[in-house]
Amino acid sequence: MPVVTATLALIIFAAGTIAGSLGALLGLGGGVFLVPFLNLVMGFPFTAAAAISLTTVIATSSTVSAGRAGKQLINMKLGMLLEVATAAGSFLGGVTAQFISQSVLQRLFGLVAIVVALIMLSRVRRRNVILDPAAEPGVLGGRYYEEESGGTVIYRVKRLPLAIAASFVAGNVSSLLGIGGGIIKVPVLNAWCGVPLRAAAATSAFMIGVTATAGATIYYGRGQLEPALAAAACLGVQVGSWAGMKFGAAASAKWLKILMAAVLVIVSVMMFMRGAR
Repeated sequence: MPVVTATLALIIFAAGTIAGSLGALLGLGGGVFLVPFLNLVMGFPFTAAAAISLTTVIATSSTVSAGRAGKQLINMKLGMLLEVATAAGSFLGGVTAQFISQSVLQRLFGLVAIVVALIMLSRVRRRNVILDPAAEPGVLGGRYYEEESGGTVIYRVKRLPLAIAASFVAGNVSSLLGIGGGIIKVPVLNAWCGVPLRAAAATSAFMIGVTATAGATIYYGRGQLEPALAAAACLGVQVGSWAGMKFGAAASAKWLKILMAAVLVIVSVMMFMRGAR
């Protein structure tokens, strides 16, 4: 672990700002960007990077959930249901991470990132919306006003068992790799469960705070979390999250998917290269 200095804290604050803006924009929590930076660029051990990242995921979740409250983007019923499975997976992942080598974790991170990128690219031209304004969204579906199209978006949730299973895996991967579970939940909810990208991202951001707390507790208990650096990262993430939300409200859903896939491919290549050494 590098020595904590004012310069290091400032660098991590800046990295947190970038991670927070991208995390809020795409609903991934920012950890998918912050972990590679801390591990590959700054030389932090993977578990230390994951511990700091999980604290920023909690900060992102709090900021995004507060910022999107009242806009009906967050599907509370669906989120609370899926969070039960996610939290269980998160606790298991935090324990498992202590027994897996850093190179294996890096390769696993890269594999998850590239799979998610391919899923998002396959969905670039598809939207999960119902055009009839009188349609009913069902028990777990929802509706919200979308600035991009200038109208009300209605959607129904499909394949609920798949969403629950994906949430358990997302929680496990979240704690294991130090990222928000949104890296799995957002693509799955959008690609196969009928949830539009904006609603999936907002609901994921609401859930990832609880998920990350379960995993962060394990890392903190093992002395792998540096509080000063985690605080710097969290401050940066909060600043970045507000910027990401403002831009994301009017951004094209198509280009948000392409941006997500591009970033994930870059991160995947970096992690595979480092894990192979």
